[in-house]
Amino acid sequence: MPNQERLVNDFCDLVRIDSPSGEEWDVATHVSDRLANLGFQVARDDHGNVIASEDGTQRPLVLSAHMDTVDPGRSIRPQMVGDRITSDGNTILGGDCKAGVAAILEALESVRDDRRPRRPVQVVFTRGEEIGLVGASNLDFSMIAGTEAVVFDGNGPVNTITGASPTYMAFDINVRGRGAHAGVEPEKGLSAIKIASDIIAELPQGRIDHETTFNIATVTGGTVRNAVPSEASLTGEFRSMNMESLELLRMQLLAAVSSVRGRYQEAEITETLEMMFQMYRLDPNEATAQLVMRVMRDMNLQPNIQPSGGGTDGNVFRLNGIESVVVGMSTNLMHTIDEYVVVPDLMNTARFCEQLMTFGA
Repeated sequence: MPNQERLVNDFCDLVRIDSPSGEEWDVATHVSDRLANLGFQVARDDHGNVIASEDGTQRPLVLSAHMDTVDPGRSIRPQMVGDRITSDGNTILGGDCKAGVAAILEALESVRDDRRPRRPVQVVFTRGEEIGLVGASNLDFSMIAGTEAVVFDGNGPVNTITGASPTYMAFDINVRGRGAHAGVEPEKGLSAIKIASDIIAELPQGRIDHETTFNIATVTGGTVRNAVPSEASLTGEFRSMNMESLELLRMQLLAAVSSVRGRYQEAEITETLEMMFQMYRLDPNEATAQLVMRVMRDMNLQPNIQPSGGGTDGNVFRLNGIESVVVGMSTNLMHTIDEYVVVPDLMNTARFCEQLMTFGA
């Protein structure tokens, strides 16, 4: 049985380790040491993903979560407020996805403590999930022995199963105009910020329909207050579970850039688009999904299959032939300073992971 005090303490220790995307080395060392102490052979692939294996096992169950967090995620100070763990209000909590990491580690500790038989597992903790599933996309799949995976990276309690996830398109637009003194000869300038704003004005924003969204994420430009800005850039994304909607948005983006380019022929405007991950819809009849739901029902938890607007490493695993199911990890209001983890839900996540490993063993 998972130990609640140990689980909460371990989770709080994890979130105190700064690990914004691209800076996961300290947390990777921490979890590697924990896994080695549990008897795993721990390695890192060329991208820095942590892969823990058991000697001689074939077709293990893959347990996965990611190590990175979003900003503001430095110097996190977890607080206990009733049965919730929160930050101090100045940062995110980092429950996404360290609640998943903590639950996996506690489940392994609990099974070892109780000397219970379990099926072989392989643990995969990835980098850079928050910036487009970069770690999973660069994962050395030749090191992965399993063909079934449970990914602990969903919002809400563990019985929340991600039933569908969208295709995600990222875009960058860069504008080069012409600088000039803003007070002396502004007419000689060509404002890159004004050009960028004209592009933005022709683009949608927010929810397009029940399975499609579009977001302008960052806008930068200019150097000083009294100069016509010569450069500006903007980044954004759009995502959908409908391929026709994705294509229409792609065409709308390119048309907006082309239209503004035609109006400002002296400017240089460049755009790049990249598909970061592809959609999937979960078939509840898949063997891994059936296993997950059976374990949940045995725990008196009702499986709650819901679509998600977000992507997880499960998207990438599926593209690489690994049947994956994404479950909740007890985190709520992810990516905000109001994020919190419900301790009973965190315990259920660890219990579920333990039951998953020991089911039928």
